[in-house]
Amino acid sequence: MSESTTESIEINASPSFVFDVAADIEHYPTWAADIKAITVDERDGLGRAETVTFRAAAFGRSTTYALRYDYSEAPKALSWVQVAGDLTDQLDGRYLFEATDHGVLVTYSLEVSLSVPIPGFVKSRAQNRIQSTALRELKARAESLS
Repeated sequence: MSESTTESIEINASPSFVFDVAADIEHYPTWAADIKAITVDERDGLGRAETVTFRAAAFGRSTTYALRYDYSEAPKALSWVQVAGDLTDQLDGRYLFEATDHGVLVTYSLEVSLSVPIPGFVKSRAQNRIQSTALRELKARAESLS
């Protein structure tokens, strides 16, 4: 059974700039603390990372999963679906970038289903941590580069 969650943060930069930072997946290990390594397995016709294998810290151990990215709504949204994973059956998500008076409101939606049994409160806490950390780190990265 999957669980969904959504969280937003305002970033002081243009929506297209923040989209570009989020879509620069190859640089995630330099600024996203839980991402230890990535491998771009496939690229789309524009050379963007389309299928990516991640090695990340999760639940006190290392996990590996692969995501397929969808740029069809660029630069308004960046979506992905999990295509493989050792701890997760589903790790599907979406960043939505909406202009505000002060920059951009980034809304991160995440749907997670674990392949291993974990108590609900632990799973919920981990899911919220993933989301909050990703948004804070995206904000810090985008604002430091803009």
